[in-house]
Amino acid sequence: MSFVTDMDAAKKIFEETAAKDVSVALFCAGGFWNIEAILFAANNFAEKHGIKDIPVVVAMTCLYSHMQQAKRFTYSGDERIGLRAGFEYCRTLCDGPRAPYKNVSVMTHLDHADPARDSWALTENTDILTSVMFDGQEYPYEQNVEMTKEYVRKYGDKVLVEGIIEGLAVGACEKEGSKSDDYIEKALKFISETGVDFLVADLGTEQQSIGTEAVYLGGRARALTEALGRRMLVLHGVSSMKNEDIHGLAADGVVRVNMWTRIVRESGQYAARKLQERMKSIENGDFEATEATAYINDNILEAARVMEYVMGGLGYENLGS
Repeated sequence: MSFVTDMDAAKKIFEETAAKDVSVALFCAGGFWNIEAILFAANNFAEKHGIKDIPVVVAMTCLYSHMQQAKRFTYSGDERIGLRAGFEYCRTLCDGPRAPYKNVSVMTHLDHADPARDSWALTENTDILTSVMFDGQEYPYEQNVEMTKEYVRKYGDKVLVEGIIEGLAVGACEKEGSKSDDYIEKALKFISETGVDFLVADLGTEQQSIGTEAVYLGGRARALTEALGRRMLVLHGVSSMKNEDIHGLAADGVVRVNMWTRIVRESGQYAARKLQERMKSIENGDFEATEATAYINDNILEAARVMEYVMGGLGYENLGS
């Protein structure tokens, strides 16, 4: 099992990981190097801990207003080319006899897909997607419910659907998020009416954060999970969390954890420092020091280091033999 787009196979993975108190890592990608870094990190972790078919989710946004990752894949900025090429590249790296990362079970995910802007991505790419986040947070609640429900009706037999009740904070607490006392009741109603497989819950985190000052609402996560009677929560904005808060999320009912900003920021800073160290060789025209691969590989190595650390916090050692 390497490139997993079959719904039943994916559901089984989430059931098995949750039973072992593991939250599945969802790492977003904004470029080809980013995808290989994810697979490289997962493969390394698997080798160190004796894990067979280690699961990971590779995700991408398309025309999300805050970050359009699919556009970043090619200089052309064509999101349709970026989305397809990125996931096909991922398939090539993990599937087949010569694939270098065939011990990684990759599930693909379309993140923050707006019903209108991302209609093409949501409807014409189910062949290459395991799951989608049907993102109706910018719409009135009742409209969000109706649109999500209709998407589940039409495509819920092709992809797992992740829904969201209301807006999440994005950078510097642009949105305050939900502080209402009836949040759990609202979540139960939303899930009952839409039939989504996963729920993006407001658990106090901030997306695209530049720091780690968010206060994770573990009590809300546990209360939601108890009320729901099953683990189905997805946590966005993990870059804003303190390292110690990443541990134990599965026990709170968080089955999947999204992360990108911190990984890219820290790997870019590391690669920039390494580039400065090579500057004299670059100025002297040394090919290996100058060619872009050196900078890309430094990004891959540091991004993989961060992701392995996060996977450890999410309980991945529990998947070992």
